[in-house]
Amino acid sequence: MEDGIISHLLELVDKGHRICTDSRKAKAGHIFFALKGENFDGNRFAEQSLQSGCSLAVIDNPGYKTGEKCLLVEDTLLTLQLLGKARRRRMDIPLIGITGSNGKTTTKELLQAILSTRFYSAATKGNLNNHIGVPLSLLSFPPEADCAIVEMGANHSGEIAELCEIAMPTHGLITNIGQAHLEGFGSVEAVAKAKNELYAYLDKNNGTLFVNHDDPRLKEMTRDMQTIHYGMAGDNHCSGKIIRSSPALHIHFRVNENFGAAKQGIQGEVKSSLTGTYNFENILAGITVGLYFGVEPEKIIRAIGDYAPENHRSQIIQTSRNTVLMDAYNANPSSMDAALNNLALFNDRPGAVFLGDMLELGPVAKEAHRRVMDRVKQMQIPLQVFVGKHFAATCEAEENTLVFNHVSDAVEWLRKNPIRGYNVLVKGSRGIRMEKLLEYL
Repeated sequence: MEDGIISHLLELVDKGHRICTDSRKAKAGHIFFALKGENFDGNRFAEQSLQSGCSLAVIDNPGYKTGEKCLLVEDTLLTLQLLGKARRRRMDIPLIGITGSNGKTTTKELLQAILSTRFYSAATKGNLNNHIGVPLSLLSFPPEADCAIVEMGANHSGEIAELCEIAMPTHGLITNIGQAHLEGFGSVEAVAKAKNELYAYLDKNNGTLFVNHDDPRLKEMTRDMQTIHYGMAGDNHCSGKIIRSSPALHIHFRVNENFGAAKQGIQGEVKSSLTGTYNFENILAGITVGLYFGVEPEKIIRAIGDYAPENHRSQIIQTSRNTVLMDAYNANPSSMDAALNNLALFNDRPGAVFLGDMLELGPVAKEAHRRVMDRVKQMQIPLQVFVGKHFAATCEAEENTLVFNHVSDAVEWLRKNPIRGYNVLVKGSRGIRMEKLLEYL
């Protein structure tokens, strides 16, 4: 890749030109990157982006070069990644990398809420956390930022290492290791090895590792590394305990030894609006990192208390009919089990579950869905609704058990058979679109 091309593009970004990868959203002054996928070729839309006002279209197919505003490169994606890395090199600020099987986005958003009380903090928008999203995030961060938070996702080995080379984190944490993206990784052990790529990068580059010692795999992986660790035990740098978990988490935290800007003896109580004991580790991670960077405890407590989950993550929604525990942004065996544990704490009225398929589990999908179904049966939940082809192949309809191939079928049943007076858990992988049920709950 010619340095001159990257320098030219970086100069345009510095002048305020934004990066666009969707020609439908192209606006005046944008730089359009013609990316390719299995079912699309962005080169086809280069001319359309220019007609929409883009100042430049970066393409990698000479057949679509229609003029000087089409910048031909060898590989558009590689150019985007190198541009993101070049922008990162100009940012002499702490950058916190976050990965893990569950809780990445919630932890990122909590940490952004905390750090922004003291710093001009930039963070990944939404879940732009892959080989395209990470460079796009870096290129979107304002040059005035004091620190940054980058979420990193992966569904195959080596991807976190690649993202680290682009984002160059100085600090980082892995939320946990669980059964996610097994279709790409094959086993939980492979998931752990892949996530460890963040630790390895930080350890090699003298970075700072924040480690969740409540996760035995993470504790073992960092046994020979210098770390700042958090968890329930009192021998952690920062420890916490759950005071109350229903309807929302209320926790106590304490600093047990000096680390970063945190001083031994600091303690406090946090009342959040997050449901689920599984969010304890996400909140404690935010507290630990915030204290390390010198955010005052009072500001941390207020930031977490004011944080309102959205995008169907760990939300408690009181409708006119039911109390809905909406956690339908993603699902895997680990997070599904945690969500069912949380539902069991809501015992003031009958429970109901609307569970959608867990995707990207590969050869273990059948057994994983069978275990979830068995767990629901053991809990004797009064109303059990399963949605998706995996559950449909596993479950049989019974008096209090309904099985639908598609969420639209479940919506139609709810429309005709409204339910009232339940504590309802709604959970499933994003692709199942379980959030469509909310209007009828």
